[in-house]
Amino acid sequence: MEQAIYIVDAFTDKLFCGNPAAVCPLENWLDDSLMQRIAAENNLAETAFFVKEKGGYRIRWFTPEVEVDLCGHATLAASFVFFNFIDKNAERIVYNSQSGELIVDKEGSLISLNFPSQKPMPVDKPEEFVINAFDVKPNEVLMGTKRFLVYETEEIIRNMKPNMGMLKNLEGDGVIITARGNEVDFVSRFFAPNIGIDEDPVTGSAHTHLIPYWSEKLNKKKMTALQISARGGTLYCEDLGQRVKISGKAVLYSHGKIFL
Repeated sequence: MEQAIYIVDAFTDKLFCGNPAAVCPLENWLDDSLMQRIAAENNLAETAFFVKEKGGYRIRWFTPEVEVDLCGHATLAASFVFFNFIDKNAERIVYNSQSGELIVDKEGSLISLNFPSQKPMPVDKPEEFVINAFDVKPNEVLMGTKRFLVYETEEIIRNMKPNMGMLKNLEGDGVIITARGNEVDFVSRFFAPNIGIDEDPVTGSAHTHLIPYWSEKLNKKKMTALQISARGGTLYCEDLGQRVKISGKAVLYSHGKIFL
């Protein structure tokens, strides 16, 4: 069996930047264990699979180790493949997912994700091992589906060297660290070594937490964000209340076949 596969750099317009994701558009679902093995073989942060269903498409995402409930950059990558290779006349794709309905629009050179908002809430008793895994104490500790640490400056975020061994003890979705940006509204980084991703280059799902937090702090609905990993990525953000809009660009790295 031959299966088309694409690798797309998401949240960037330059090769070798942003967050690379593998994308497999399927006619029918493969066995879950086979999709997991494909993701492990790809050895990227995420591999997205999607299948046409009534009223839209269903999308699923796998890290090299586990299936996850939501992934922004791989959804952007999958939508880039859809708009450029499957239906070049389309302006919108609607996905059903384990995180509900996800709406993606093509808006000129941008692809815009409309995702559920997940405002993080303050934590009374932070997990000490999480705090101690970072070399600077945070100003705030919050929690959504991901842990959320707020720091004073962009420089702290850039220079942070977390203890990955300690973070491998995490349960759940990983840790966001964030601060106000020097030239953009806010910056962030994201770590999830417990699911096979030491540092994710650009994390769309983290921005479902970051957008409502910084929208309230900055009193702004529209914001520009940088994820300041080594590869880096730019996200154009909007707080829509119960939903958030996360927009970015993407560029194709490869298109080929896998043999199953």
